Amino acid sequence: MERYFTSERHMDLRRRVREFAEQEVRPRIAEMEASRTVAHELSRLIARQGWIGVTIGKEYGGMGAGHLAKTIIIEELARVSGAMGAMAQASQLGVAKVIHFGSTLQKGTWLPRIAAGDCLPTIAVTEPESGGHVLGMGSTAVRDGDEYVLNGRKVFVGNSHVGDLHGVVVRTGEGSKGLSAFLVEADRPGFSLGELRPAMGLHGFSFGELVFDNCRVPAGNLLGTEGQGLAVAYSSSILYGRPNLTAVSLGIHQAVFEETTALCTKRERYGAPLGELNSIKLKLGKMQSRLMTARLAAYHAVHLLDQGLPCDAELMNAKFINHESAVDSARDGMEIHAASGLFTDRPVERYLRDAHHIYAPAGTSDIQLLRLGEVALGTVKGQWSQRLADHVRTMEPKSQRQEELLEAAAYSD
Repeated sequence: MERYFTSERHMDLRRRVREFAEQEVRPRIAEMEASRTVAHELSRLIARQGWIGVTIGKEYGGMGAGHLAKTIIIEELARVSGAMGAMAQASQLGVAKVIHFGSTLQKGTWLPRIAAGDCLPTIAVTEPESGGHVLGMGSTAVRDGDEYVLNGRKVFVGNSHVGDLHGVVVRTGEGSKGLSAFLVEADRPGFSLGELRPAMGLHGFSFGELVFDNCRVPAGNLLGTEGQGLAVAYSSSILYGRPNLTAVSLGIHQAVFEETTALCTKRERYGAPLGELNSIKLKLGKMQSRLMTARLAAYHAVHLLDQGLPCDAELMNAKFINHESAVDSARDGMEIHAASGLFTDRPVERYLRDAHHIYAPAGTSDIQLLRLGEVALGTVKGQWSQRLADHVRTMEPKSQRQEELLEAAAYSD
């Protein structure tokens, strides 16, 4: 099934990322789990492999390899470390805003640095009070001559504490067209980081708070024009967030499957391998079925995205299936491991903790189902996947195309 979507180049990329993850990431997991601190050095090492630039065009020094290649990279990193898979996927959200909305100067300035691994970008949308309700945000940017002054807070920002360039969506006016997006360098006066709180899983990854206290940025740091912040937020979430988080779930799911089947082969009960018990075979069969279905959904969705075809529903479905399946299989894996799975010398408990982190970002499972219900009823308005693909392909003026995106936006993720 996998070879239906992948080429030899994809397979070679998988081999290279897996070899790197085994040699460079796996030896550091114990330290990340024990310290629960941000893995700054490892994050930079991964970035220097050029993989954050997988969707960046070759004219800017990127790989120009597309979303399926991105999925494979994130999946293979997450197979070893959910935290580093999350780090790679969060950086890709930051890449999206520059690719789709950056000016010629912004692209020329930042994309080569990102592709070379010298800059880790982020996207910052969520706020403490409004949560995932994008239109409810209260952070502001006010024009002051040749600058904008930003005030407010953003939370749950992936790569918050390793990011160099934050894409921040704030309010510049009223309503859906009153949101705008800005590039904010991490060394800007008035910008600071909140204290990083310990979390259940993804140890080594940072998803924390950004604080803007009269933070001044040049007017040239505006992404697109005023009023296009909603399009920046939605496109990053739908076209990058959903498939990226799908890939993290898929990598964790693969790890759960490998760890559990290995246990069932090696451990004996009643004079035979544990896997010979029919009750265990049934659980393994469910895990195998879930994994096959999850991978098919993931690869099919990003294949369509790479073809420039409408695939919003497929992206929603892939995120839903992959997260739910990974959690279900991790739970089955824990049950098969029994008491031994409760101890940290076995990674299965880490897989379950990490998998739970993928539920909320880019829309919870309930949100995906609600949107799929709208697909079933024929009440969806606009296909972000097709519209932005058309924009990139035809190179139409941003203002015209992105205004269409704003008019099509009728729901919040």
